[in-house]
Amino acid sequence: MRIDLGSKTALITGSSAGIGFAIAKGLAESGAAVILNGRKLAGVDKAVERLRADLPGASVRGIAADAATAEGCAEIVAQASSVDILINNMGIYAHQEFFDIPDEEWQRFFEVNVMSGVRLTRALMPAMMERGWGRVVFISSESGVATPAEMIHYGFTKTAQLALSRGLAKVAGNSGVTVNAVLPGLTLSEGVEALITSMAHEQGRAIEEVSVEFMQTMRPTSIIGRLKRVDEVANMVVYVCSPQASATTGAALRVDGGVVDSIL
Repeated sequence: MRIDLGSKTALITGSSAGIGFAIAKGLAESGAAVILNGRKLAGVDKAVERLRADLPGASVRGIAADAATAEGCAEIVAQASSVDILINNMGIYAHQEFFDIPDEEWQRFFEVNVMSGVRLTRALMPAMMERGWGRVVFISSESGVATPAEMIHYGFTKTAQLALSRGLAKVAGNSGVTVNAVLPGLTLSEGVEALITSMAHEQGRAIEEVSVEFMQTMRPTSIIGRLKRVDEVANMVVYVCSPQASATTGAALRVDGGVVDSIL
């Protein structure tokens, strides 16, 4: 299967690093013009330079704006008013006891993880529907279907994304626009990699050994028994954005290594 997105433009929020950057790279490798996004100009510029170095000739630009705010979303839309692919990737997480989470933190998680996608999809999807083609993808999480006790507020927002993507798929029905959610499990992003490397150095053990033990402790139901790579998540997203995925919509597509013990 050869995925060709050569005539498409993709906006990926929270894409200066981690899964978001890997998605941007995967879409660019398939020919899409990609727009990276992050809160800080320095980080966005660095990511743009990195992607251009990895893929000479790729069409890449950046928008520095905070998608967690209405003002930031308005700025993004002003600079990227016409996109064919919207990846609502921006998100935050934190381990915190439920009884210690104040109202302000619940609101912050909702604004970042949910309202960023609401605002951008509301602004950008109508034009996709008018053109008769588009892809909207929410990057949810295994935590959206298996709420973790140590970060209920995070799981709550990821479940909300599943409801959003399913409902929006119905809104876009029969328009040529698909809306889906992709659910990664624990992934070897820069932050997780740094944590495991630090643990390995402190314990005087091999990184691979610590990584396996980390998964056995944190996600014992994992079938593959290892952390996912960012490119493995990106591969699913690129497929969902492809013309070949035209019949896939309203779906929650897991890239969790089998952590969630369900066949659905």
